[in-house]
Amino acid sequence: MPLTPIDIQNKEFSRSMRGYSPREVDEFLEHLSKDYETLIKENISTKEQLSQLKDKLSHYHKLEETLHNAIVVAQEAAEEVKRNASREAELIRREAEKDAARNMDEARYKASKILSEHEEVYKQAQIYKMRFRSLVEAQLAALEMEDWYTLNLAQDRDAVKRGA
Repeated sequence: MPLTPIDIQNKEFSRSMRGYSPREVDEFLEHLSKDYETLIKENISTKEQLSQLKDKLSHYHKLEETLHNAIVVAQEAAEEVKRNASREAELIRREAEKDAARNMDEARYKASKILSEHEEVYKQAQIYKMRFRSLVEAQLAALEMEDWYTLNLAQDRDAVKRGA
């Protein structure tokens, strides 16, 4: 059983003739009792501090674990964001390729249509040219006919007679 400061203070020694001076022994015991009490209080205080430090250490270990888990979750989230961004980029690329192919097909169709229209206009121009040439040639042929001159001369004479 451990010794307490009260045990030290209440300690009684048997008296003998040649023993120690009771006054010195009492003073020493009182001094020893105070020092022992101080040590016990310091020991209790140290144990309380140790307990508090253990609690803080436990808290910090939990905090460290929480931070570690948060980092892991953040890394996983970042990886998921990267994967989603890659998928979205791939979808955008495919959609752009589809749009480009659709635009190319549309441009080819328009170019083909314009080419067909151009050929049609060219054909119509050739037909018009041939008709105009035929008309001009017919007019030239009519001018080269001698009847024309006499026909006009006769018409002019008739007009003069009627007017006179």
